[in-house]
Amino acid sequence: MGPLTTTAPTMGARLYSAADWYDAESLLTQDERRVLARLRDFLDREAKPLLAEYWERGEFPEQLARPLIDLDLMEPAELTVDGPARGIYQGFRIFELARTDASLATWYTAQAGLFRTAIRVGASEDQQAEWMPKVIDFSLKGVFSLTEPESGSDIAGGLSTTARRQADGSWILDGAKRWIGGAATADVLAVFARDTADGQVKAFLVDRTADDVTLEKIHGKTSLRMMQNAHITLAGVRVPESMRLQNVNSFKDVAAMLRAMRSDVAWIATGIAAGAFEAALAYVNGRQQFGRSLGSFQLVQEKLARMLGNVTASLSLVVRLTEQQAKGIYRDQDSALAKMQTSLFMRDTVALAREVVGGNGITLATDVARFHADAEAVYSYEGTHEINALIIGRALTGESAFTR
Repeated sequence: MGPLTTTAPTMGARLYSAADWYDAESLLTQDERRVLARLRDFLDREAKPLLAEYWERGEFPEQLARPLIDLDLMEPAELTVDGPARGIYQGFRIFELARTDASLATWYTAQAGLFRTAIRVGASEDQQAEWMPKVIDFSLKGVFSLTEPESGSDIAGGLSTTARRQADGSWILDGAKRWIGGAATADVLAVFARDTADGQVKAFLVDRTADDVTLEKIHGKTSLRMMQNAHITLAGVRVPESMRLQNVNSFKDVAAMLRAMRSDVAWIATGIAAGAFEAALAYVNGRQQFGRSLGSFQLVQEKLARMLGNVTASLSLVVRLTEQQAKGIYRDQDSALAKMQTSLFMRDTVALAREVVGGNGITLATDVARFHADAEAVYSYEGTHEINALIIGRALTGESAFTR
């Protein structure tokens, strides 16, 4: 038996022959695999040749945006005859994007995950009827604007952006948001603010081009360089009551969004680990050292085995979490465990990948360097390791260790 390959499959072949050791892909239907193969073909042909250049430039390849949208991946027609696309398909869609590039996965899930969840959980039935079709076809592009310059992990108590109700029913928003990915090309910003009247968190769709909304690109990043993150300043921005998400009336409602969205980030972490493993495997099988294949050395094979174990364990976590959520079981500790552990496995995997690739692992030519750097952002966003560990610990002991 020869070495496993990572080339793009023909229909009927497995999509993830190397990274998916226990064949989680077998849970997908043929139609779902066909849609994912369509995505794989696009990423291989159109996206991969651009990634190193745009990562180094710190710019998003905007020429990929419309073709990626036109692939109709969020709710593909062939998968929605009997209802919404299944969660397992949506997870593997994220996995496929992330095993190619973390910024592409983050860009797509900013709409398909974060913003869509904000509408699905936070909007009233009438608002959903108006907005959700536009979210799905990207005719209404939005971003999730929660994190602030001085509040990340402590956002539940530290959120300082304010919302003041006016006599005519409209709202005035003041404050700042930071690390908001994709804000510069969004139509609306889903802004979370504290109501000065009752101290509770509310949510608003703010026109990105409105007067008194200022966006600044965050420069100098060493991770997710293609993803465009913004610092947003809101200085007396007026928002009509009709643009307030009617079902967001406390931070508990925001927490309901977060527990759903963390599963997406766990899939991203799993995809990054898979992409790094596959890139490293391809490299060592093609590299000669001391007159023999680098892949034939015992210490290299041990590291490859550890990487594969990490990816396999991560896939097991996210697949099972997705199956639970498909049954309507959403628990903070479940999504926190998946995000925490897949991020740990990802971090270990990208480090091992860089190690076996050697000096070439710090160049963009092998793809490993890109995965290695981008993993650091994913390790921290949507809940740091420590915050997720405390969520799990609270569920295990019944005692909250969060500071008050």
